[in-house]
Amino acid sequence: MSTKLLIGLDGHSSGERALAYGEEMACQVGGCELLVVYVIEWSPYSFQTAEENALRHKRREEEIATAMERIVTPAVTRLTEAGLSASGMVRHGNVADTLNAIAVEEGATQIVVARSTEGGFTKRIFGSATANLVMEASVPVTVVT
Repeated sequence: MSTKLLIGLDGHSSGERALAYGEEMACQVGGCELLVVYVIEWSPYSFQTAEENALRHKRREEEIATAMERIVTPAVTRLTEAGLSASGMVRHGNVADTLNAIAVEEGATQIVVARSTEGGFTKRIFGSATANLVMEASVPVTVVT
């Protein structure tokens, strides 16, 4: 059975730490496949005008292309240049739910993420995506500090 690790990036230095840890694990395990994922936080329940709804699909596609170009593709390139098997994707949705769903869909054996850096009021109201993922994930989650 092949080992597949899903590495969740957040576009910040914490995501870089998760990527470095996933790379290290893949080198130690050998024959490991890495799936680099960036989730654009998105809620289907936001209220929008008719004009915003007309442009919504185009805007989502632009966000995906930008995230692939700036965050995911450089990470995948780094991993493949190190001789590892890696691919990447960008999705919209709730971070914890989406990472878990992708892990299940893709047959990942583990999810690697970094500890959330947000704090204060936002964290108290909305919670941490990392904490939610740890509580709800269908596969083991490694949280990098």
